[in-house]
Amino acid sequence: MKALLLENIHRDAAAAFLDAGLDIAQSRHSPTGDELLSRVADATVLCVRSRTRVSEAILNAAPDLLIIGAFCIGTEHIDLNLCARRGVAVFNAPYSNTRSVVELALGEMIMLLRKVSDRSAALHAGSWHKSSEGCREIRGKRLGIIGYGNIGSQLSVLAEGLGMEVLYYDVSEKLSLGNARKVSFEELLSLSDIVTLHVDGRQANSGFFGEAQFALMKEGAIFMNLSRGSVVDVEALARALTTHRLSGAAVDVFPKEPSSNSESFRSPLQGLENVILTPHVGGSTEEAQQNIGRFVASRVLAYLQNGDTSASVNMPVIQPGGRKGAHRFAHIHENVPGMLAHINDLFARNSVNITGQHLETRGDIGYALIDVADDKGTGLAGKLAALPGTIRSRQVY
Repeated sequence: MKALLLENIHRDAAAAFLDAGLDIAQSRHSPTGDELLSRVADATVLCVRSRTRVSEAILNAAPDLLIIGAFCIGTEHIDLNLCARRGVAVFNAPYSNTRSVVELALGEMIMLLRKVSDRSAALHAGSWHKSSEGCREIRGKRLGIIGYGNIGSQLSVLAEGLGMEVLYYDVSEKLSLGNARKVSFEELLSLSDIVTLHVDGRQANSGFFGEAQFALMKEGAIFMNLSRGSVVDVEALARALTTHRLSGAAVDVFPKEPSSNSESFRSPLQGLENVILTPHVGGSTEEAQQNIGRFVASRVLAYLQNGDTSASVNMPVIQPGGRKGAHRFAHIHENVPGMLAHINDLFARNSVNITGQHLETRGDIGYALIDVADDKGTGLAGKLAALPGTIRSRQVY
């Protein structure tokens, strides 16, 4: 089996795959077009970060592909439904860089309140400007968090520890941590000294924060986006800053980002007062990348070696544990009545005793793991693959 690692995946992931006996090929960048299609042609495992878009063309070019490891939080760049219909399991790292994003957000809040970036730039240019005008402490300020998921909730806890009052808004019901209060979207905007976005990149969130939302914000407030570039109208943000409706902003993600470090960057936010721009580095720490590398690699190997889908974002979830027989078979199929009966009948007709069995469904997809005492050389993997409704089957061990 071959693992193709793109976009400078952490070395710990490569080491884990090598230890498990996989051949690996690596690239620091994300190839495009025909080069990408050529490189995935013989891959069993495809490992990407956020830049490589996994489309139907890639899946068509990779007939042996079993798994995609997304070494990041978001999976919007991967066609999850199509992967499921092709029997390709997708795993991501929903928690591994949470702390890194939260720390950057907190640091930027303090720097914006104290106008640190402007003072630093002035000193670099030889200008000494010592003044307390417009500079404020973080203690006692009201933080509005839009999106109370893994990042938003952890930010909430640490912000309270710094003496902030926390309001949050989320479309789903979430458990409030500490003294955080859930409020309406409009109330959060009007009351918060700092508004920070931590939402995902689903299509429904595209462009949801623009002129009307900035107009609802408290005058002189600070705006931060460390989530997805597509959710904010940056031209509207630039106008809110130039008219001094807002006193500052920190932006880590952009609607259009360079494809490599050699490509130039342009944004209407460049050169504005008290604005911190960072190149999508919220989760880019050594610790986060190592955690992501280890976690996603472990999930990929658990699926390869045991059929475990417990952390998959697109497959029915089965956590089977260790070996329960001489062999284990995995069967991904259409979720239609009678599939389990057909599977069991196949083993019975071949006089093979089933020692353990798991079946779960997710939408239109069913996933079964079958442990047997002895396959008796009957070529059951091939016979499983021939059952009507089969998407993909394999002998796990």
